Amino acid sequence: MSAYPPLLFAGVRVEHVAEDWTSIRVSHRVRAWNRNINGAAFGGTLYAMTDPFFGIMARGQLGDGYRVWSVRSGIEFVAPGRGIVTATMELDAALAEQIREATRDGAKSITTHSTTIYDTDGNTVAHATQDVYVRQLRTAADIHSAR
Repeated sequence: MSAYPPLLFAGVRVEHVAEDWTSIRVSHRVRAWNRNINGAAFGGTLYAMTDPFFGIMARGQLGDGYRVWSVRSGIEFVAPGRGIVTATMELDAALAEQIREATRDGAKSITTHSTTIYDTDGNTVAHATQDVYVRQLRTAADIHSAR
């Protein structure tokens, strides 16, 4: 995943992906060539650290047959990110099962997820939130039976 161009060129490194898709940890090393004029991580880079991962975890746990995408997100910058900044995103297996149940009959599910980005010293750099939309994809048989 670290080689995915938007992450690669932002300098975001995927450090760990749980085998069961319940957590993903990422990091970003702030360097002379990727910092802002204040010597800290760009806000867009901090956002990129969290952007795709809740949806990826949902898709990983739910499997094929679901439309998964982010419908809303936000980030609150608390302090400048310097050194190495890290974030761990988690999506509990029980929540994934609740999403599966909620979408079983074709309904949509929108769940809100959050994480905190920390600096090397453990100080909070930013809080990020994301609303993830999930709906089961309709198969040709579903469409035919609905007619």
